Amino acid sequence: MHGNEDDSLLFLHDEEEQSSAEHTDGHWTLLIVDDDQEIHSVTKLALSGVIVAGKTLQFAHAYSGADALEYLRNNDDVAMVLLDVVMETDDAGLRVVKAIRDELQNEEIRIILRTGQPGYAPEESVVKQYDINDYKTKTELTRSRLMTTVFSAVRSYQQIRTINENRRGLRKIIHSAANLMERHSIINFSEGVVTQIASLLGLRAEGIVGARVNKRGPSGKVDKDIIVLGAAGHYADAINNPLAQVKDKRVIEAVTKCLTERQHVILDHATVFFIDCAEHEAAAFIETSEPLRTFDKELIEVFLANIAIGFENANLFEDLRTAAYLDQLTGQPNRAEFIRMLDKLAQNTSSEMVAAIIDIDHFSDVNEGLGQDVGNELLVSVAQRLRAQLSSDVFVSRLGADVYGVIGGEEQINPQHIESLFLLPFKASEQYIPLNVTCGFTRKHDTHSGLDLLKYAYIALKNAKNSSLQSFDYYHPSMEEETLRRLDLVSRLRSDFAERKLEVWFQPQVELETGRIIGAEALLRWPQADGSFISPAVFIPLAEYSGLIVEIGAWVLEEACKEVQQFDALGLPELRVAVNVSVPQFRTKDFPERLDATLKRYNVAPDRIELEITESIVMEDPELVADILRRLKSTGMQVAIDDFGVGFSSLSYIQKLPLDRLKIDRSFVQNACTDSGRIIIETIVDMAHRLGLSVLAEGIETEDQARYFKHLKCGEAQGYLFAHPMPAKELKALLKQ
Repeated sequence: MHGNEDDSLLFLHDEEEQSSAEHTDGHWTLLIVDDDQEIHSVTKLALSGVIVAGKTLQFAHAYSGADALEYLRNNDDVAMVLLDVVMETDDAGLRVVKAIRDELQNEEIRIILRTGQPGYAPEESVVKQYDINDYKTKTELTRSRLMTTVFSAVRSYQQIRTINENRRGLRKIIHSAANLMERHSIINFSEGVVTQIASLLGLRAEGIVGARVNKRGPSGKVDKDIIVLGAAGHYADAINNPLAQVKDKRVIEAVTKCLTERQHVILDHATVFFIDCAEHEAAAFIETSEPLRTFDKELIEVFLANIAIGFENANLFEDLRTAAYLDQLTGQPNRAEFIRMLDKLAQNTSSEMVAAIIDIDHFSDVNEGLGQDVGNELLVSVAQRLRAQLSSDVFVSRLGADVYGVIGGEEQINPQHIESLFLLPFKASEQYIPLNVTCGFTRKHDTHSGLDLLKYAYIALKNAKNSSLQSFDYYHPSMEEETLRRLDLVSRLRSDFAERKLEVWFQPQVELETGRIIGAEALLRWPQADGSFISPAVFIPLAEYSGLIVEIGAWVLEEACKEVQQFDALGLPELRVAVNVSVPQFRTKDFPERLDATLKRYNVAPDRIELEITESIVMEDPELVADILRRLKSTGMQVAIDDFGVGFSSLSYIQKLPLDRLKIDRSFVQNACTDSGRIIIETIVDMAHRLGLSVLAEGIETEDQARYFKHLKCGEAQGYLFAHPMPAKELKALLKQ
């Protein structure tokens, strides 16, 4: 549209108004869109020097609808558009309105339509259909009315902008605070403060959080140094260091000033925000390229209020983390932290590190003998020596009770070096206590799990404890395979016993002089589906380890009583049945009562059952064993010592125990052909005779052996020469012969 005579009269009918001098802060951008250059000039002249809400007007110009949209796409700070309707097309201005609202999604900018040809865009229909804020013809828009329109539009824009910025700001604060609450350590939280403040301001995260933490040093003096708790950008390497080590002196001076004056510090290149916390006085130094807007300052103030609370929460989380990962007694990392470090070791594919578990031998003796307080001091002393004697790159922790864990290079974490740390006694209270340890070592192996490595170390430790040759062991995959095999056997044994698949076989015992069968030993057998048998030497220790041996032992005793009933039915009332009693079975407090109840249930006389006990039962508590055996012996039951001489024999207990018989182990019988073997055998037989005890030789396989023991007046024997172990049915058939 070209200028006309009406346009030349624009703004001439009002009185001149002079704007009073005011202090201004910034400007409002007003975009004039018109294809007539004169309209631009006249409008700018009419509004020059006008101040609205403390800001001047800055003018931008577009001469077509397309130019206007291009400008608005690149500038989002336009407060108001004075828009001509008819330009390159009759509805160019209306198209611009629609694009601003729909395409650019700008609902804040105020749009004033003005036209010199109202017929092309009737006011009523335009106001109904388009989101505009005012509609004026150029002839009616005098200077006074134009200024009124501008004041109204700009103030409306200011209010809408403030509301929207507050909404966006609050959303940002909520989001930022939520992110920070996930950062549970002081360092992570402080780094997050820098990142989130920069995000609120639309800046890159470049800055630090420094705090003056009141803590006492070794001398007892309060340390007032400023520590960099968090940092981002090119300051990241300053984390956890004193502020004085930051290379930029401007940062040091600004943060120090902020903490000293306890208020924000505004600089040309940065802003330092003061954060008043319960535990810290913190300052957040953020690089800023230009001064902050008032709105941004208000937004940051709200955010900092949340930050102060967040620091207290971070302190709480730090305390909780310390409690969760630190052993309270020794001050060293605990089991949870040890597993975390093992996880890192497992994830490091190139690691040559070694992990070890150190178990103090017989530590309970210290607690029982010297008291728990001394025991605790001893545990602290061990932790202190490990930490002091091992280098700083070795991880030391207390896993619990008297067990410690270490992770480090093999040059230090090896059996010889660890044992050397325990050569000297440890001071606890006024005591100097020598200690021995057992260790389990593991390398990384083929795993990515810290828990797997912990398991490996414990498997090695258990193997070392079971070894009589050395006090340490290294994990090897075959150890776990053996453990899994044993667990599988225990599971199968439990299942087969529940289904009564185990069998009790019997091996006859004979009178050497006549060859007459005088009894039988009950022997446990575990048949397999393929017809084979698992050796008792394999599954009996597993049954004892799992505790199943107590139930199995009670069942074997019942089977023995049933067999005695069968002997009576065959007219053989003199035959006895020997039953082995395990250590766990003998330890049960009501063992004598259970035994008596079983005999009565099957109506079996006590003298028809012989209990076979091993030396290991006796040696644990000779006095208690002697008392129980005397109670059983008083009922008429017979007692034999099985495998005599194989264990660490003590001749003194032979005098104290109420025994009936000594059973010479097959290992001695097999050596009857040697001079040394005969000396031991003859000594045992002579001693037994002098003590009034019967002697039974096990494992007789040859006629020469039988003649030799008959010559020694050894009354009884059992072995393959006379009969192999057999099922009860075969034994009854043999007896019938």
